[in-house]
Amino acid sequence: MSSETKSVIGGKICITAEGDNLDSKIDSRFGRCQYFIIVDTYTMKFEAISNPNIDSMGGAGIQSGQFLAENKVKVVLTGNVGPNAFQTLQAAGVVVVTGISGIVKDAVDKYKMGGMKSIQSSSVNSKFGMPPRK
Repeated sequence: MSSETKSVIGGKICITAEGDNLDSKIDSRFGRCQYFIIVDTYTMKFEAISNPNIDSMGGAGIQSGQFLAENKVKVVLTGNVGPNAFQTLQAAGVVVVTGISGIVKDAVDKYKMGGMKSIQSSSVNSKFGMPPRK
């Protein structure tokens, strides 16, 4: 079950990205994305933060969720989110939208127009973003 999100005008949203700018490709992973791009939807000012949890041995989703909650993010746009990260974000009152792909700037524009669907549970199993063992 999902519900339509309402734009958080003047609020912070986060898009998981492979690069550090609005023209970057969206990263399909949440906890182990390369960058968090935090955008003020009213001014379009943004900050690109290299994900400090990308190489964590475990708990990257939880740590990333806590990091975004501490940064007062209201909505996360990403490709996928695991159960632990989803629970952490939900507990912090952060709305999660998955299935996002393409370019960061386009996702922000689409979000601002409304109609994106938030999720009520994780979109992938735990350990989804873990690198393969060598």
